Amino acid sequence: MKLFALAAVLFALPSAAAAHEVWIERDSSGPARIYLGEPADVLPEGGDPEFEKLVAPRLLSPVTGPVARRAGFLEVAVAPGDVRAWDDSVFQPWGEAGKRESVVYYARAGRAEPRATMPLEIAPVSANGDRFTVIRDGKPVAGAKVLVVSPDKWTRTLVANDAGMVAVPGREAGRYLLSVSIRDEGDHATPGGPVAVLHRIATTTFVR
Repeated sequence: MKLFALAAVLFALPSAAAAHEVWIERDSSGPARIYLGEPADVLPEGGDPEFEKLVAPRLLSPVTGPVARRAGFLEVAVAPGDVRAWDDSVFQPWGEAGKRESVVYYARAGRAEPRATMPLEIAPVSANGDRFTVIRDGKPVAGAKVLVVSPDKWTRTLVANDAGMVAVPGREAGRYLLSVSIRDEGDHATPGGPVAVLHRIATTTFVR
């Protein structure tokens, strides 16, 4: 199953960037695993074909060990607590001169900390709760479309209320992924040069 709901929002992105996201998985206090791919699909054996573009995501959590490149994900030991990372250099800018576009990814694993620290983040309203708020630069984003991917790859798009909040429906136990995208028009500086449109994509995973 493809991310139809998210793809509809990201129609302007090139095919690879439109379908791909960066997300983090963590089991208890084990190492963090950072992925690039299509989270609503089963990961191909050996990893997503675009995984080689995920080179050096910036971890905001204290790193306690070296980063190891595995088959389909980066693995790194981090301090206890929720894990956050972001990357603005996965895909190079695309499009005509003066109308170039780019994408920046924000990823989080865990719902123990009811706060946001990245420019775009899906944060729990309360520790380990099932209500989340889409926060952009410290402010809730009313009407944001949040895609939910359940452990069995069931998907649903939720629309945030006036407080930027959504309630994740309860289904089976396992790992859930939440995703949101915002399109920013204007002058933006990126590692690949200036762009006129910046797509921001944030994910949060948690285990229920």
